[in-house]
Amino acid sequence: MSIFDRFKKKKTITKQDVKDRPSKKSAKEIANAAGEPYINVLGLEVDPENLHAGAFELDWNDKFVSNLIRAGYRGKTDADIVDQWFQTVCRNVVLETYEQEQAINPDRYIKSRDIGNGRREVS
Repeated sequence: MSIFDRFKKKKTITKQDVKDRPSKKSAKEIANAAGEPYINVLGLEVDPENLHAGAFELDWNDKFVSNLIRAGYRGKTDADIVDQWFQTVCRNVVLETYEQEQAINPDRYIKSRDIGNGRREVS
């Protein structure tokens, strides 16, 4: 069998074959089709010169933004609204971490000393 014979035996793909194939939809397309909110972190960039500085790249759908608006978030653009939400999430992570550390080691953040006469100085 020559190489040309192999090509002759391959099936030609028709439009019906393409329709019958299961399509591979993205998670966002699936959420949109179902009318569900969608948010995803696409990437994270960190400045190698300043490891404390970075940026997240987020992707969302209209349903997610609508839910944020109903929850009280406001902004001129969808990006502003999502940014407010993301800042709230980050703030809550920081506060939760602080509260956990405070519960484990309260003297780390709050200094207290006896100044006499049953009084304490707290800083």
